[in-house]
Amino acid sequence: MKTLISTRWGALLSALLFLLLSARAAIAADPLVSLDWLKANLGKPGIAIVDFQPPTDYLRAHIPGAVNSNYAKDGWREERAADKVPDMFPEKLDKLVAHIGSLGIDNATHVVLVPMGMNSTDVGVATRVYWTFKVLGHDNVSILDGGMAAWTKEQDKTKANPVQAGAQKAEAKAFKASLRQEMLVTMDDVKKAKAAGVLLVDHRPEDQYVGINRHPKAPESGTLAGAKNLPNGWLTVNGMGQFRSKSQLEQLYKVANVPTSGEQINFCNTGHWASVGWFVSSELLGNKKARMYDGSMVEWTLLKGGGMEQKVKLN
Repeated sequence: MKTLISTRWGALLSALLFLLLSARAAIAADPLVSLDWLKANLGKPGIAIVDFQPPTDYLRAHIPGAVNSNYAKDGWREERAADKVPDMFPEKLDKLVAHIGSLGIDNATHVVLVPMGMNSTDVGVATRVYWTFKVLGHDNVSILDGGMAAWTKEQDKTKANPVQAGAQKAEAKAFKASLRQEMLVTMDDVKKAKAAGVLLVDHRPEDQYVGINRHPKAPESGTLAGAKNLPNGWLTVNGMGQFRSKSQLEQLYKVANVPTSGEQINFCNTGHWASVGWFVSSELLGNKKARMYDGSMVEWTLLKGGGMEQKVKLN
């Protein structure tokens, strides 16, 4: 009898432990993973490495097992049909959900995103896709800090990280989206936030923030009235592919007069640079009240949102 009870308890505890570990894996992953972490986890089941290099570079060399995705063409961002606003979160999710599944990703997969890592702008590819996964309800997603540039940096050829050539095809899986509508900030949401005094953070370079230059698809120069400027290039080391330490980020937020807590809406031109700022605020500094406006200045100026401020007006 004692043996039977002991066996049953052992089986029950094993089952509970398995469920706890599975639940933990499904809830959330660390926002950033290191080179050492990825080397230690190469080839393990349940992990999908998604490479965002141009196809020719990917075919030449990529992290073993990584699959390639085209940021511009595979449905991560689309032009909105009604008003031609570019680079928006897609209105219909069928194409994107099918693409995610084709990468070997289901709802239990830990996704590791690998940007090129050459500068903070291409890091924005990973942060925008990371944000997209969060909007789709998938929290088990991380970014390789430093990207492909860090992986292939050979200071000592005897310790070089492994690479693979040619195309890697994944076994397609079924991915299901659970849309977090509250993460999608509309132009009307921004208008209400402005009226309520919510902090707006412009992550474009200073020349665009003050109105000297602008995006070619934005008909007006300047920024949203009252917005603070925190250029995305500040947030990575020397404007390249590795994120700054938490202490340095907190210091830079203070310089920019941007609090690290409380409501804020991050924007740029099309929600690309802004995704870097949102990622730092929400995921690295832990401000879960930070949100991102993917329409940003291009939507705002195309659709005449009003309330613009141009600090420098050239004759």
